[in-house]
Amino acid sequence: MRAAMRLIQGHWQLITLCAVIFALWPTDIVYPLRLLIVFLHELSHAIATILTGGQVEDLTVSAMEGGHVIARGGNRFITLSAGYVGSLVIGVTLLLTAVNTHLDRWVMGLLGSGMLIITALYIREPFAIMFCTSTGVAMLAGAKFLSREINDLLLRVIGLTSMIYVPYDIFSDTIASAHLNSDARMLATEIGGTTMFWGLLWLAISLAVIFASLRYGLGPASNIRFAGQDR
Repeated sequence: MRAAMRLIQGHWQLITLCAVIFALWPTDIVYPLRLLIVFLHELSHAIATILTGGQVEDLTVSAMEGGHVIARGGNRFITLSAGYVGSLVIGVTLLLTAVNTHLDRWVMGLLGSGMLIITALYIREPFAIMFCTSTGVAMLAGAKFLSREINDLLLRVIGLTSMIYVPYDIFSDTIASAHLNSDARMLATEIGGTTMFWGLLWLAISLAVIFASLRYGLGPASNIRFAGQDR
């Protein structure tokens, strides 16, 4: 009981953020956040393609919360696996950086700059250009004009959302609806195995990574102390 109380006291802000994200997820309020998570998924495919010697020709995010990467070359096993695994790593990195460092404004600025660079290099469709450009500019403005604590909070929201969404998306696309043309189905077709096998494997990996990052990365307390708040 005491351990549970210490956990709640030390991390009540993150617990509250998770509850709010879950509650608002189907609503239009978090529509831009859902699109950003799709972008991070597709960005992970693109990064894996480039790192394994391939070439990205197009990256896009649609208004219907879909997306794709068109690429040539690269290691197909790594690039197909990178969508879920990569966006999970990005989410964990953003969350733990926000919790454990004071680099929040730098990280937000880097994230915004990265979106603008990716837009200029690879995005061609009008909606995706508009969304990624406006989001990148907003991130740069936030990094410059908002306090470190607010940037910290925003990074936590993005990081937590990316982490939480990965197992949900894996279950939805590869286990609950194995007939969909998902990353797991393409991997099963090209590499072997079944959609269910790859979905279950990615789900197990994502849950293990989330548990480990929260268990060992947050410390005894993760709550943000805003300027002027009593210590």
